[in-house]
Parts: sequence; structure tokens; C-alpha cells
Amino acid sequence: MRHEYFRRFGGVWVALLLGLALAAQTQARSSLPDFTDLVESSSPVVVNISTTQKIKQGVGLPPGMQMPDLPEDSPFNDLFKHFFGEGQGEPIERDARSLGSGVIISADGYILTNNHVVKDAEEIVVRLSDHRELVATVVGTDGRSDIALLKIDADNLPVAKLGRSADLKVGEWVLAIGSPFGFEHSATAGIVSAKGRALPRENYVPFIQTDVAINPGNSGGPLFNMDGEVVGVNSQIFSRTGGYMGLSFAIPIDVAMNVADQLKTKGRVSRGWLGVLIQDVTRELAESFGMKKPMGALVSKVLPDSPAAKAGIEIGDIILEFNGREVVNSSNLPPIVGSTPVGKDVPVKVLRDGKTRNLDVTLGELEDQDQFAAAAESAAGPQITSDSRLGIGVAPLPKDLRDQLDMPEGGVLVGEVSDGAAAKAGIRKGDVIVMFNGVRVKDGEHFRSLVKEAPAGATVPVLVQRTGGPTFLAIKIPK
Repeated sequence: MRHEYFRRFGGVWVALLLGLALAAQTQARSSLPDFTDLVESSSPVVVNISTTQKIKQGVGLPPGMQMPDLPEDSPFNDLFKHFFGEGQGEPIERDARSLGSGVIISADGYILTNNHVVKDAEEIVVRLSDHRELVATVVGTDGRSDIALLKIDADNLPVAKLGRSADLKVGEWVLAIGSPFGFEHSATAGIVSAKGRALPRENYVPFIQTDVAINPGNSGGPLFNMDGEVVGVNSQIFSRTGGYMGLSFAIPIDVAMNVADQLKTKGRVSRGWLGVLIQDVTRELAESFGMKKPMGALVSKVLPDSPAAKAGIEIGDIILEFNGREVVNSSNLPPIVGSTPVGKDVPVKVLRDGKTRNLDVTLGELEDQDQFAAAAESAAGPQITSDSRLGIGVAPLPKDLRDQLDMPEGGVLVGEVSDGAAAKAGIRKGDVIVMFNGVRVKDGEHFRSLVKEAPAGATVPVLVQRTGGPTFLAIKIPK
């Protein structure tokens, strides 16, 4: 009976299952985004930017050599001048061209692009989607955010619809349109991989990371969301080869437009300045500060007469909130501070000695030059005294090093590091130990007493000064 049932109705079930599978496959295909309308509607606001720079080539004749005395009509005259110039030490100038992209942000011809696209350009030519080519002038540039604002003499231009990069979500589809390798209006798509990325020497931009294919020539072009809104300006790629490798970074449009507005109205960009050097709180440091989990920005240096110093922020404080915004890690703080208006009074929540404190700080303005010059490592002096508990030897600071570090008193110089707790924590020869377990180190004898009093098995924070600036390390005291 059972066999008869499957003989009569089995084909029906198979057909039904196949139909459901095909329907599911069709639905999956239809759920993938279709970018055709987005590309068609958004392409007119994207421009191609070509620049011309003057670069010097050739180094002239080597020292001690002179141009040969050739007849005026000799064909070798031009050859020597091409490679060596008119004489010794005279390089030749030639034109170099580069390409980039941009986005129109106003109908009267303001264009947003990257600073590195137009830097040192002798001439900037903007090519519109209708194939017009217009010479652009630079309204202003900002190297810290890598944003430049250009202006062309045109009216009734198509204008990009601006979104809010703060509303972006990781996993969201995004589209880039630009001119990679000079191929105009090329569209590539992907997803948002991460938000708030901090890159080396780019502390004031919380980059949007995507897996959108970006290549040379895409720089300065817009990043769109699925609503056709510009949410970022494509700026950098991570690459070991010079080409795309799956990591692209865009400047959030909120940041870019803030910079553009300041360039347009003031000709320069002002940023808030707190006056601290900070670092991440590692798991070991969190344990040493009595925190349940690592978070916040650990203050390793407070600059003299800075807004932070005047507000009472101290070395060893962990900044947990700034102006009502949570500081998850140290890279979160600079963009928040930089985007806060100069002169504004803002609340700051810090963790100090295991307790939270609320402070008020009045922000200063970030100067163009660095506020702090880190001290170089120094070799240990002859008066080294060893501490077997941590496995290091320390010595008094030489006067020249003390002056260089602007430390009128206190601190000890690490002259020897052997296998032990200090080495495991990352302390190395040439470090200057400034604080141990929250106490400023007066001299070698004081340091040894602090080490002796540290409870066995505890993890304590140690502030050291080294090349690159001060940093906190966590040492686990041997039992």
C-alpha cells in the first residue's frame, strides 16, 4: 500500500519541492540590490579631476664634471641638456599629470575632493558628465582631513544629495563612482565593513571602511548609500601592491562638509584642542586600574597650560565620556574633540583611582604644529642599581636627557633589562620610568621602595617615557 502511495503521489511531491526551491532561488536573486537606477541618477554629480604639477627631473652633472665643449650645431647638445640641464646641479622641470574624482555640492560650482588630489597642482581641470572641461580654483584645503574645496565658473549644475554618515550601519550596501586609472564614471559596489576607523597620522577622521573596489583615480569621488545620498568621500586604500586589496576608506560626509563649510567661510579649519597624549586601555592595564573591561582613553601626558591641565585632568586618568559621547577606545577621542567648537565648555567624565569624576573643560584651538616633541632613547649611565624583583636596572637621568624631556625632577632611566616581569610588560632599555602604580617616581631609592611595596600577584600600571612619547604599561608583580 505504501509503495502504491509513493508511486501515485511521489512525482507530485518532487515537483512541489522543485518549485519551492526555484521560488526560493528567484527570491534570493531578487533580494540582491539593483544599482542601475542609482548609477543613472547619481553619475551627473560626479566629476573627473585632472591636475598638472611641475616636477624637477635630473640632477645635473656629477661634481667635478663640466659640459663638453661641443659645436653649436652638434646634435649631442640637446641630448646633454635633456639629461643634465644647462650645467652642473641644474635639474630640469617637466609637467606631471595626475587624475582624481570629485562631487558637485552646489549648483554654482563648488566641488568636494581630496587634498592629495590637488596638492601642489599648477592647473586643475574639471570634466563634467556632459563632457565640458572647466579650470577650477582652490577655495581651500585641509591636510588633516584630506579634504579640498574647489570652485568652477558654472551655473545650474546637478547637485549631490547629502546623507548622514552617522546613520550608516555596518553591512549596509554602498556604491562608489569615480575615475579609477582615468576610466570616467566607473561604478563599484560593496558593503560598509566598519565605522570609526583610525588610520596612522589621521587622528581626526573616523574613517568609513568598505570593501568597495577603490583604485588610483577614485580618490575624492563620492560614496553613495542605496537612497542615492552621498555618505562619504573616498580617500584611501590599504594595499601592499598599490592596487585594491579589499580595504577601502572614505571620509564621512559629516566631517567633509564641516571642513568644506569652514574653508568656504573662513578659508581655514579650526579644531578643538584638549592637550593630552592618550593610548588604548589594554586588558592588562584595565586590570591594573581596577576596571571590569578595557575601555576609554588613557591619559599618558598632559601638556602644560593646556585646556586639559586647566580643567584638572591628570596623567593616569581614563577618559570615559567627552561632551556626552562615550569614548570606547582612544581612537574615538580625537575626532570628537576636533569636531567640538573652539572655546566651548564641555563635560568630561574620567576614571581616577577607581572612581569616576566629572570635570568641565574649555577647549582651545589645535595648532598647525605638534604640541609635544618626544624624547629620544638614551643609553644608561654608569650608576646603575638593579632590582631583581622586576629584572631591571635603573639609573639617575642625565641632565641633558632631563632637559630634553622637560622633567625638572623625578624619574629614573632604565639601563638594564633582563628576563623578568619588566621585560614581559614591554619595558626596554632607554625607557624613563615616570610613575609606578599611580605614584610619581622621585629617584632610584624611591623606585625600589615602590617596587618592594607592590603586592605580589597584582598588576600595576607603569608610565614610561620613550621615543614617540609617554605610554602606560602593565606589570604583573611576581609572587
